This record gives sequence, structure tokens and C-alpha cells, in this order.
Amino acid sequence: SSLCLFPGVCGGEFNILRSPQSVAFRDGSWPIPGERIPDVAALTMGFSVEEDLPWPGLGVGDLFHRPQATVLVTVKGVDKLPVKGFSYPIENAVPFSLDSVANAIHTLFSEETPVVLQLAPSEERVYMVGKANAVFEDLSVTLRQLRSRLFQDSSILSSLPLNSLSRNNEVDLLFLSELQVLHDIASLLSRHKHLAKDHSPDLYSLELSGLEEIGKRYGEDSQQFKDASQILVDSLQKFADEMFNLYGGNAVVEVVAVKEFNSPLSRKTRSILQASQSKNENPYNLAYPYNYDYSVIFNIVLWMMIGLALAVIVISYNLWNMDPGYDSIIYRMTNQKIRMD
Repeated sequence: SSLCLFPGVCGGEFNILRSPQSVAFRDGSWPIPGERIPDVAALTMGFSVEEDLPWPGLGVGDLFHRPQATVLVTVKGVDKLPVKGFSYPIENAVPFSLDSVANAIHTLFSEETPVVLQLAPSEERVYMVGKANAVFEDLSVTLRQLRSRLFQDSSILSSLPLNSLSRNNEVDLLFLSELQVLHDIASLLSRHKHLAKDHSPDLYSLELSGLEEIGKRYGEDSQQFKDASQILVDSLQKFADEMFNLYGGNAVVEVVAVKEFNSPLSRKTRSILQASQSKNENPYNLAYPYNYDYSVIFNIVLWMMIGLALAVIVISYNLWNMDPGYDSIIYRMTNQKIRMD
């Protein structure tokens, strides 16, 4: 695919705020297809994916040291955030979920203590499994809980510079409540640090749409939108550092910024049409696509067959040329005893 010269054309930006040395992200402007972002998360955690990902932004890394957590924050309403770290333009920004990664964690680590938390505060959508049920049971998830949480003494309102944002507007409170969720997740996890040190990987997926609502309410050229964007960037950077440190520097923290998602319906229709054309229209009688596991499987089968064939030949040769005089000590003693009697 061609490079995207303007981030807005691609539909968003994929940012890597923090990552351990065992995960090799490369610095470059390679576009990442929006539907493959879950595959990037899976590959960084050491899981396999159904379809090979030919994306230069992710290298092989250290296969024997995989990150203990993946944290992915999706920010709606802006196609770029000035955060630190690697950034890649998103091509075809379609809605995605990390359900496949969550299923892989539960399948491989069902008997251990993984933490899986998927949360969209503005939609009151929450999915907590495993130890997340116990650790984050006090986490505010509904809009009513979030509003009351903001006006407690320990909330972020006491330390956050609101600037042009107001405590009295519902839109502003929705945005601030999402930042409160970020703060509370790191705070609750810090009380249960043993979960960050176990052998099972953890997954955090958060979707924030408060900035999008502020843009709709005040306009994207307003002071409120500028202040909210800066507050969000600072909060995300702080959240990334806290989660990275809680996992001892062995976590990947990613941020996806999208102005708006493309319609998933048109994407599915287009992909189905492409699949039907490729199946029905094949004028060149091309072979099936090359499978990258082919060489591995071929070598395993080849050398196993050669080894078995050599073993059969050697064993057969030794059996055929065996000297009958070389009987075991048992038979020789038995024969002598018979002769003596």
C-alpha cells in the first residue's frame, strides 16, 4: 500500500507510547490497516494470527520474553494526538475489538490469573473477566457512578487544571469522568501489584469519546477543545507511564486516535465482493497463496522421514548380520548347567 502523506486521509493515527525492549517497533510512517490493529496487539504478546501481517512497523523482537500486559486506548474525535513515541497512520479506520486477544489469553491461561478489562465509559459498556472482577469491582462504570466519583475528595478535579472547561456542563463532566477512569485503573492496580507480577498476560482496552463530544458541543476551533486535547494528552502520558512502571517496564501501551470510524457495513460488503471476484475470476490459473509455514512443515517431515529410514536400515543390517554365537549370559549359563547335570 502507498504511504499516506496526510494523516486525515488515512483516518487516524496508531501510537506506541511505551513498549519494552523485547518488542521491536520500528520508526517510520508505514500505514497500518485499521482492521489489523488487533493482530498487532496479538503478535506483540506472542500469540499467532490467522493471516500473516506484512507490516514493517513491527519487528520480530525477543521471542522468549513477551510483555506481561497490553494497554490500548482508543480516542474518538481527533485524528492525531501529540503524544510521545512511535506513530503510524491508520489506513481504513474501521471499528475493531480485542476480543480475539482476550479469547487467546483465556484459552492459554485459563488456570492462572489473567486480567481482562474492556471498557467504554460513555456507552456504559464494560467487560471484565478473571481477576479483573475482583480488582476493579469498585471501578465506576455507569455515567451516574462516574459523576458522583468526580465530586469526591480524591478525584482528579482537585489536581487537574480545568482552564476553560467547567464542572457544570454535562459534556465537560463526561470528558473528565473518562480521565477519572484512567486514574482509577492505575490506582486500583497499584493496590494489587501481585497481579502485574504473575505469569499470565493482562489486557486493557479502553474507548474514550469525551473529546469527540466536546468537539461537537463547542467546535474544534474552540478554546475548550484545545484545552481538553492538551489535558487528554497529559493524562494519557501519565497513565502510560504508571501502567508501564506497575508492570516493571514489561507492558505495551498504545493509543489509537480516530476522527470517526468508517462504516463497518460498507467495509464488509466490499471485502465480500473482493473475495467473490478472486474466487470466480482467475483467468491465469494461479496457484493458492504461499503459506509461510510451508518450509517449516516441509523440513520437519523431510528430516523425520530421512531419520526413520536410516534407523530402519541400520537396525535391519544389524539384525541380519547378528552372530548366533553371541548369546546372552543367561543362555550360556543355562547350557553349561544342563551339560554338568
